[in-house]
Amino acid sequence: MTIDDVLDSRTNPPPMSTIVESKHIRTKVCMVGESGTGKTDLIRRFMQCFFDDRYIQTLGTMVSKRELISTSPDGIHELKIDMVIWDILGEQRFRVLLKEEYFRGARGILAVCDVARKKTLDDLDSWIGGVQSVTGKIPIVLAINSRDRSAPEEVNESDAKRFSTTYGAPYFYTSSETGENVDAVFNALGTRVVENRFDKTRGLPP
Repeated sequence: MTIDDVLDSRTNPPPMSTIVESKHIRTKVCMVGESGTGKTDLIRRFMQCFFDDRYIQTLGTMVSKRELISTSPDGIHELKIDMVIWDILGEQRFRVLLKEEYFRGARGILAVCDVARKKTLDDLDSWIGGVQSVTGKIPIVLAINSRDRSAPEEVNESDAKRFSTTYGAPYFYTSSETGENVDAVFNALGTRVVENRFDKTRGLPP
């Protein structure tokens, strides 16, 4: 290396890598849908080796937690998202009795229907209405779940698009049997929750 090379390196240093500030946020999301749609199976698939759940018998609810890594919409923060997932029992009596306790503080909804039972998609209107009566409008993602690949499908693409248009919600075809799109649907919900909480002038809330 010559003296000219040394001087050049001092006056024109190589670009520094972008430093991303890390930020930790905690968010509560609720799983909604009728019994037998595979909500709990999806959670167990999502948890994998990160499995950390507990069943609150007095509430008829299972609460699970997993950390997601994302980036804030402005690109400044690396986000470590503690996603706390509440899974209520699907019977209507629990929905009515526990609505306030279950939905309070939720930042997002994962709506789950069974691809083999169209009625479970139609019933989501009631579930979502119950959530929004407590939380106001919050992000929704739809999982059209398959528990048995041999069962004929009743929920078609037109049904999915109609739901998506009504609620502004992306949808995914998932399988609690094979794990297809399970990570994708939870990650999509995490991203939408972050985007919904992001303030362009002040950034993320503390």
